[in-house]
Amino acid sequence: MIKAILFDLDNTLTDTRLIKINCIKHSLKEMIKSGLEMEFDDAFNSLMKIYKKSDYENDLIFQDFLLKELGCIDYKILSAGIVEYRKIRYKYVKAYPGIKETLGALRKNEDLILGILTDSPKIKAWIRLTSINLVDFFDLIITYDDIKSKKPDIKGFKKAIQILKIKPEEILFVGDIPEKDIKGAKSVGMKTALAKYGQFLPDSIIPDYILNCPKDLIRIIRKEKKVN
Repeated sequence: MIKAILFDLDNTLTDTRLIKINCIKHSLKEMIKSGLEMEFDDAFNSLMKIYKKSDYENDLIFQDFLLKELGCIDYKILSAGIVEYRKIRYKYVKAYPGIKETLGALRKNEDLILGILTDSPKIKAWIRLTSINLVDFFDLIITYDDIKSKKPDIKGFKKAIQILKIKPEEILFVGDIPEKDIKGAKSVGMKTALAKYGQFLPDSIIPDYILNCPKDLIRIIRKEKKVN
């Protein structure tokens, strides 16, 4: 029987990839207006290559981009990009359709614990959850800053088990990346559900369940109850 559900955050609860791409596009347009002598498509492709080689949480991405393309940091161009990024970010921050309704339905089950295990830094995770009004749905939130490791490292999963004080097989982990979320959760004995609606990397590890939409979770919990 499932007694707890742990969620990944980015691209599981909110479409972080779409948010990031839209913010980057707006920022690059402002950087070009401020003197960056590049075609938009060339600039976008160059910056995205840097992201793929580094980390989507890279706070120095625009600096890295300017160093690569200009050989130095032009602070007029840099500031234009950063200001636009911050200005436009919250316009796109939204939960996936059906997330709030699903969490609300799960929350009605008083015996079910809901939590988050994310690779995001603590302040970014809390800001994202607060901006989409999801904070109050969760009993625990474990971030990169709490464990200093990222999935599929089992450190975060073990910490969750320690806090929850329940068996791993009684925990369902929901995430969008098989090689990180599903692999890490399986390695400690948790049940797993792949958020197919947020997935953009190929399948490689088979989860226990596949979610085509967030509301599929409600069906899974009902099924688990009947089995047990």
